Amino acid sequence: MARKRALVVDDSKSARVILSRMLEKYDIEVDMAESAEQAIEYLKSYRPDAIFMDHLMPGMDGLQAVQAIKGNPQTAMIPIMMYTSQEGELYVGQARALGALGVLPKQVRPVDVSKVLYELHLLPERRDMSESALAPMELEDGTPIARPHAGARAVPGGDWAQRLESAVKDQAVDVRRFIVASLDSFAARIVNDVRGSMPPPTLEFPPAPARAARPTWPWAAGVAAAGLMAAAFAAAWFVARDELAKSRAEIAALTSANTELQHGRTDLTATVKDLTAALATAPGGAPLAAGAIAPRVEPVPYGEIPFDRGRLDVLRDLLTKLEGQGFHGVVKITSLSGLYCLSGNPADGFTPAGANLLASKCDLVGNPFEESLSGQQRQSLAFANLIAGVRQRTAGSITVAIENAGSTRPSTPYPARVESLTAGEWNRAAAANNRVEFAPESASD
Repeated sequence: MARKRALVVDDSKSARVILSRMLEKYDIEVDMAESAEQAIEYLKSYRPDAIFMDHLMPGMDGLQAVQAIKGNPQTAMIPIMMYTSQEGELYVGQARALGALGVLPKQVRPVDVSKVLYELHLLPERRDMSESALAPMELEDGTPIARPHAGARAVPGGDWAQRLESAVKDQAVDVRRFIVASLDSFAARIVNDVRGSMPPPTLEFPPAPARAARPTWPWAAGVAAAGLMAAAFAAAWFVARDELAKSRAEIAALTSANTELQHGRTDLTATVKDLTAALATAPGGAPLAAGAIAPRVEPVPYGEIPFDRGRLDVLRDLLTKLEGQGFHGVVKITSLSGLYCLSGNPADGFTPAGANLLASKCDLVGNPFEESLSGQQRQSLAFANLIAGVRQRTAGSITVAIENAGSTRPSTPYPARVESLTAGEWNRAAAANNRVEFAPESASD
């Protein structure tokens, strides 16, 4: 079978190389283009099986390129997957509306690549879950046994209990057919052996006296064999039933634990909102003056863009309170990066080192992910829309200013680099320094 071919479009050489090596591990040939214009020129002569398209590029950006490719009848059928750090439901919806199948994040894991390749039909389809576990075969005399159950039911992938129950039922049908076919074959062999051992019939005149009754041991042996096979089938059925009961109990326990986690999350969210409301009021219960709102600091996990996710919710709540108080001024948002003890390499990427690893064994101390982000890549589309919306809604009374201070102002000092220092101790300080600060400044200050 011919190898599949993919086109990777990205203005970052390192991003192109990282994704290309991941795809080559799946025996996929990769071509690369450093701009959308170069990719469109490439498609005039070649037809890849899939395209991985970056979003932010000089000149024509990724969404414009997707629109151009899908607007050309000769290239419209090529599947396109956005390969970008942009996130959020709004962005994914825009990409799919223009023709892209979805979004593959740049901080990609091997399992994400495998899933996307299946969606793009670049890998063979997985084995059907409803297929019988017994393969068709024949006995020496040609009797077919263990044929797949034609009426097997397809079970939704999300209900594991039903899936297991269906698999046990299908297996039981296959075993039953195997027993019947085996007994038929065994009985036929016994009959043939008995017939071969009997003397040929002779004609007697006058008729001979009545012959003795045929021996019954072959039929007794057949019945005994059938009993043994039935006992084996019953044992297999009881084992399968016990396994099904255990699986159902485990599923019920997991469901209960998930429900408790959901309740805990709801309670935690309500507590955070209450604390935020309490911090927004003075000790006497009166609202704080706009210029007296204390700055807020939010941590940023390694590998996440600063202005997104939890920081988006914090900014939304802060702007809502400021609008309600009639605030006039600027909300300064500053991202600061921590210097992590990392393991990995530039080709495959870096991740925080194990907690017990000595800090002297780190492959790199720094924050290459943060350093690789441009100004536009530091915020999600939802974050940018929120900033633009408050400026328009308040007629410019509230503006938001974003800046990147890098690693120049650590809030937590890093530990001294002694021989016994571990990566876990170092990275705790790095995680505290990897943060976003929110500071409202009134125009009257």
